[in-house]
Amino acid sequence: MNVAIGDAGVVVAFVASIVASITLLVALRRDDERLRRIGVQVAWLVLVGAVVGFVALERALITRDFTVKYVFDNGSYRTPPIYNFATAWASLEGSILLWGLVLAGYVGVVLTKFRRRIADPLVTWALVVVLLVTAFFFALMLGPADPFQSIEIPLGFVDGPGPNPLLQNNVLMAIHPPMLYLGYVGFTIPFAFAIAALITGRVGEGWLVETRRWTLFAWGFLTLGIVLGAWWSYDVLGWGGYWGWDPVENASFLPWLTGTAYLHSVMIQERRGMLRVWNLSLLCATFSLTILGTFITRSGVLESVHAFSESSIGPLFLAFFGVIAAVSIGLIGWRGDRLRSPGRIDSPISREGSFMANNLLFAVFAFVILLGTVFPLIVEAVQDERISVGVPYFERMTMPVGMVMLFLMAIAPVLPWRKASGELLRKRLEWPAWFAVGALVFSVAVGARGITPLIAFTLAGFAAGAALRQIVLATRRNGWRGLVGRTNGGMIVHLGVIIVAVAFAASNSYLRQTEVTLEQGDAIEFADMSFTYEGLETLNSAEKRVTAAVILVDGEELRPAINQFFSGQTIGTPDTFGTFTRDTQVALIALPENDKQVVIRVTTQPLIAWLWIGGLLMAVGTVFSAFPHRLHRRPTDPVSADPAQMATTSV
Repeated sequence: MNVAIGDAGVVVAFVASIVASITLLVALRRDDERLRRIGVQVAWLVLVGAVVGFVALERALITRDFTVKYVFDNGSYRTPPIYNFATAWASLEGSILLWGLVLAGYVGVVLTKFRRRIADPLVTWALVVVLLVTAFFFALMLGPADPFQSIEIPLGFVDGPGPNPLLQNNVLMAIHPPMLYLGYVGFTIPFAFAIAALITGRVGEGWLVETRRWTLFAWGFLTLGIVLGAWWSYDVLGWGGYWGWDPVENASFLPWLTGTAYLHSVMIQERRGMLRVWNLSLLCATFSLTILGTFITRSGVLESVHAFSESSIGPLFLAFFGVIAAVSIGLIGWRGDRLRSPGRIDSPISREGSFMANNLLFAVFAFVILLGTVFPLIVEAVQDERISVGVPYFERMTMPVGMVMLFLMAIAPVLPWRKASGELLRKRLEWPAWFAVGALVFSVAVGARGITPLIAFTLAGFAAGAALRQIVLATRRNGWRGLVGRTNGGMIVHLGVIIVAVAFAASNSYLRQTEVTLEQGDAIEFADMSFTYEGLETLNSAEKRVTAAVILVDGEELRPAINQFFSGQTIGTPDTFGTFTRDTQVALIALPENDKQVVIRVTTQPLIAWLWIGGLLMAVGTVFSAFPHRLHRRPTDPVSADPAQMATTSV
């Protein structure tokens, strides 16, 4: 029954995507309002089908319907309820279904948001593009990524293996992937409007207003997803880190970089009518990178703890990526004459100049990461050899770019549009300069050493001073309501980024790690702390046996453990004692042969907690940035507004 219901949902969503897109295309050609309404009504069936399919898969998992191959491969009676629910996206087919559900949800939001503007060709074309992307993903579910394949239960079958133990060892598994997908999939909407603007020839500034908020929320969800993924890695893997420049981590970071660049450069286009080609290219690149990232994650071409196993959908994703890139480049080339910008930069020492430098750095950053990520694929394709690009490459290549970005984060907020005088710049940089000096002095006073981290802390203080200056001036004028709006919300995001940068620099520069063998009752001193091994504890649950070593860390009891899942897999779970200044993590290296002796890894890192605090602050700033300040004027119909008028409207 679950197979039939699930297949029906997928078929309905796929057919509705195709029929709605064709109907809307015919309506565009004939300018037929009745066909437009029919197309919209059919498009709602995409969401209905997606919900039915997802509910069917969840029902199969909850009832342990092992006649569904996905449940047979990933389900188990022993899996706890929250992880059993999250199993729906723990494997390839289920993750594609979740992608389709989120995308169908965005279709529903678009239909609701633009229900009174569907007659506008720009909106209709954007909806057609979204529906065609939706059709691709549901087509995958009808073919190589079918989550509702049926299977005959073999004789003697008792229970399934359950999801990968790494995916049922931390509750973040239930939160991190959906958050990441909301960001990944959310970039489809601004991409669709960019393609629609190119098709209709309305490449001025009018379409930017509606898509800015879509891009902002997609970026915010992706930011939270990345931060939660780093937190999951830190809490589960026990290697003493949170970001290892893993190919799948890079796949999520790449669209974040290009999306961030777009959110900055779009302000130049809205204000001055410049960078039209660049902004359209950034939106198309951002969406293309989400598809490329999905290919990397789900094709099995690169080995990663985050990646799914090898599958046959890799070539299809690669072909889809090629189509998107070709269509985007072709349309931009076709509209080249209309994309010429009416404005120009008056001076490099201006808000426009700093944003362009910022965008150049983001582009370099993205290229460096993309090259390091796909280079092993290129080598394997050309020379049939497997190589890997390690952490040293990424750190060596990205560190200088990151430093310059911190410097620009201090300069850009104080610069006016068009041109800045030397006297104005000196006056506005006085606060940030004192913050930079204070940050350096404080860092040295608390024991920070090393030229690279000290430069990072100084530049972070410089950037924080500029952001705080803007926030203080805004709140003086308008009270706490002054925090709402793009500029001041953006400054809150900047503060979050600065906090993350400081925590990243400190935790990597001053990491201390050791592995020791302890007899019961033994104590060691490490990093000004005492570690005492008290003994072993064993706990059995429905799905696993947990063997934990009791370690006293300055009187605080930690229990690093080895989990033996009854499916046959064994993984470790570290335990962490954290404060606002330092984290101490203890991991049990291997299952002890007896309770008298254990081998543990001890890792100490400063300021880890501030990574998560900075990520939360970025999310708060994103929400504040999404809503216009009460003094700002918004046109009643941004999509159809005159481009010249839109170029001077602040949102």
